[in-house]
Amino acid sequence: MATLGTNTGTQLTNDLATYLNQQKQAANGVIDTNQLATIINTYLTTGEQLVAETGVTTNSVYKKFNTTDIVTAKNEIVTTGLWSNGSGSLSTFFTGSSTSIAGMSGSATANYYHNVYASATTSSAAVEFSVAYGHKYGSGSATYANNPDTTFATKATYFQYRALLTDTAETSFNFYSSSTLDGYASNEIYVINVARSNYRERMDAGNWQITLTGTSGSFTFIDNSGEKFNTTNGGTNEYNIVSGTLNLGQNIDSVINTYTASNNQGFGKFYPDYGILIFNPTALTSTLGAQTITPSGTGVDSYDSHKFFNAIKAGANFEARRIENVSTAHYFVRVNNREFNFSNNPTFVDTTGSMANPTFKTEPYVYPTTVGLYNDANELIAVAKTSQPIAKSFSKELLLKVKLDF
Repeated sequence: MATLGTNTGTQLTNDLATYLNQQKQAANGVIDTNQLATIINTYLTTGEQLVAETGVTTNSVYKKFNTTDIVTAKNEIVTTGLWSNGSGSLSTFFTGSSTSIAGMSGSATANYYHNVYASATTSSAAVEFSVAYGHKYGSGSATYANNPDTTFATKATYFQYRALLTDTAETSFNFYSSSTLDGYASNEIYVINVARSNYRERMDAGNWQITLTGTSGSFTFIDNSGEKFNTTNGGTNEYNIVSGTLNLGQNIDSVINTYTASNNQGFGKFYPDYGILIFNPTALTSTLGAQTITPSGTGVDSYDSHKFFNAIKAGANFEARRIENVSTAHYFVRVNNREFNFSNNPTFVDTTGSMANPTFKTEPYVYPTTVGLYNDANELIAVAKTSQPIAKSFSKELLLKVKLDF
């Protein structure tokens, strides 16, 4: 215990009163325990000061972090399963009842695309991705003879994705052709558009594969990024879709079988930043078989996109992952032996205000389970939970590390 003279004690009292009045007039009114300790320590000798190397002891509800307690500006690259349940694989696919196979009934959007779900209970399930068919000149849409109110949905779809994904000077989707990059200009496209909530920042290039099935059998498609086991962004937002396999579960690179179908046309393009796969219907027809996937030319909006969906459903395998850059901050919560040994929980005291457990008068115990992080305005911005309650008393100290991802 430190003993102060009358004059010193009066001066300390005045200094503390001045600081407290200043904080009372301040906008946030927060009392900085570090500052209080600094004021008090100017009147104490070494060994009697409140400040230790680990920080300031406080009896308040809050404790301010020291600058050394916070480690920020840490970035981590995280790859996780793409689909809504956190899985990296889908094997079942369903469309809503409003998207009938003929596209003649249901919502207006059914003329443009079909939402695809992993569950047959589509009314409550999350949308995993959408499929669509687009044609540069509107083929596959209802004509004015069939429907005077037609919007030529397939033409609108083609131009929407062309404007989003290609250079402004390009008038068509250009796919790989023989040995020529972008050598084949396609007037039609199949589209897989992954739900934004699923791919978040971007799809993980080199970590997706899809199996499509037609009358000629089942074939698996991947991209040509060659980025398996690589969580860095390759610096491009476009890759070719090729026939191949990821060799999942094996510590070997993916294998590309062929860049083109038997008609020497590329299979499509992959855009990881948009979560979009564009397929070349003509190349798929040449590989999978005509009956299942060839555009039917029936003049009914979205009929062709449903045939593409049938090929996906029959393949029963769509594996994919997403990749995110996560900023991380670490907060080291240091609780000294003299701090936070009492609780404001009503059960800590009895109806008279005395300790509910008499031994707590001399040896109190508490069991922290939660850490709250507050800003300077005393607003709660984050909560961390311990895996189990931790005993804390005058004979125990705690060091907890809170990891905050954002």
